[in-house]
Amino acid sequence: MSSGSPSVAGLILAAGESRRMGFPKALLTYRKQTFLDALCGLFAARCSPVIVVLGAHADQIRGSATRPATFVLNADYLSGQTSSMQCGLRAVPPDASGVLFTLVDHPAVAPETIDALVRYALACPPNKTQPSDQPEHTPQALLRVPRYQGRRGHPIWLSRDLIPEFLSLPLNGAARDVVRSHVLQTEFLDVDDPGILADIDDPEAYRNLTGAAL
Repeated sequence: MSSGSPSVAGLILAAGESRRMGFPKALLTYRKQTFLDALCGLFAARCSPVIVVLGAHADQIRGSATRPATFVLNADYLSGQTSSMQCGLRAVPPDASGVLFTLVDHPAVAPETIDALVRYALACPPNKTQPSDQPEHTPQALLRVPRYQGRRGHPIWLSRDLIPEFLSLPLNGAARDVVRSHVLQTEFLDVDDPGILADIDDPEAYRNLTGAAL
């Protein structure tokens, strides 16, 4: 991306303990690379910077990463996912128009889905008129969520205008509370991509995705 162009920051949460999996999910293999490397590669082609939040197994995960990223450590990761998201959002640069957000256990998303999520944000950043050659989008959308066969998935795009709301959540709060409060400013993108639903949270889900056991 050229200097001065609107940018979208990528945010990948990889701080969890992976207790149900019994192995760090960031280091599981998908199509000959780790979950984390797969997502960093997808995001880096479309986002700047790519921010990865680490917590449990931080040294092991960072030491195994081969893709460039900005790594931040959530020392309070045991407080839950909200604290990790907030840690990552604090690292988003001030010139980013929005954030593409996902969890590290969603490695199977298609590149075309990410393109669709960020395309309009880059073509028409806040306070600019929608280009005439772009398809119509929800006016003043604050969130952009992919949907496959009626089911919502990851990653999601969020406007930087929402960052203060996510940062103000209490540690026992959930990101979905902010998302639900802005349903009228949410654009749902119907995509032909079952990968947005592939939440690889336990050995059975991993076997269903890859055909391999841990």
